[in-house]
Amino acid sequence: MTDSKVETLSRLAQWRIDNFAASTYKRSDPFKIGIWNWHLSIEKNRNLYIPLFPEPSRLSKEQLPPPFARFMLRVTTTGTNRRPHISPVYERLLRTSDDFVWYIDSCLQGRFIIDVEFLDLKIYTPNGGEGKSIWPNDMILQSLATQSTLRCLSRMLDESIHADVTINTADGSVQAHRAILSATSPVFHSMFLHDLREKESSIIDIEDMSTESCAALLSYLYGTIKQEDFWKHRLALLGAANKYDIVDLKNACEESLLEDINSGNVLERLQEAWLYQLNKLKKGCLMYLFDFGKIYDVREEINNFFRQADRDLMLEMFQEVLTVWKPT
Repeated sequence: MTDSKVETLSRLAQWRIDNFAASTYKRSDPFKIGIWNWHLSIEKNRNLYIPLFPEPSRLSKEQLPPPFARFMLRVTTTGTNRRPHISPVYERLLRTSDDFVWYIDSCLQGRFIIDVEFLDLKIYTPNGGEGKSIWPNDMILQSLATQSTLRCLSRMLDESIHADVTINTADGSVQAHRAILSATSPVFHSMFLHDLREKESSIIDIEDMSTESCAALLSYLYGTIKQEDFWKHRLALLGAANKYDIVDLKNACEESLLEDINSGNVLERLQEAWLYQLNKLKKGCLMYLFDFGKIYDVREEINNFFRQADRDLMLEMFQEVLTVWKPT
């Protein structure tokens, strides 16, 4: 049927009916608006009935949730001076062809055009909460602005554009910006706020980090760090995060160190957890050793660990042993 195709542009769908005189029912081909495929149909029985409904679609083998739509319709007869029929603005949850039908108190025939303008489409939430619009223009704009800002910050760091701070490391130096450092660390902020040596000389000594590790720290603060650099330098980053009170970096390091605990590193991780007060990591290491019985895999290393470990940490490990091996 040649007049079953619906043209779409942006949020507008237009169905041109060439001849409706010889038929009492027509159904459009599917057309896509947003993330759903849609159908229009038209039926003549004294009056005109126009249902609008989504077609069940599948993404990643899972059925899409139904749309909550805000829309309006217009029917225009071609070749005459008759005024178009314009619907109110509807807001409906649309699942099937029974959920919405527009009744027109007129028996149109011949050629006419049906326009559907979607003002908004939201993904329905079964718990009754506010649905999420599929057209979050503000989020797209924010994403583009964020990407542009990160590109600028990356250039500032890589090319030392208007850099005003020198950081001396264990094996070299790097350039940075006191505004970025102050905004990301209360310790750096305090250095430049008060009359300290760093404020006067614009030099910061971080001699417990290599230049490579310090570069990774700066790339995190500037929002441009790569995953492989974070993974490579996470122990050094953890120490810096603790020293300069960078809470989100400290949390990120703790989560990362939890991901790959094994017999070869669990004692070192446990010591780091105790040193930097990482309770989640400490609990994970103790569970690995005692709940999962991996203490037997580190018998050769445990004696040396106990000689160096803090007494309170050893007491906590002993209490964990009693908890796990408590007789029933």
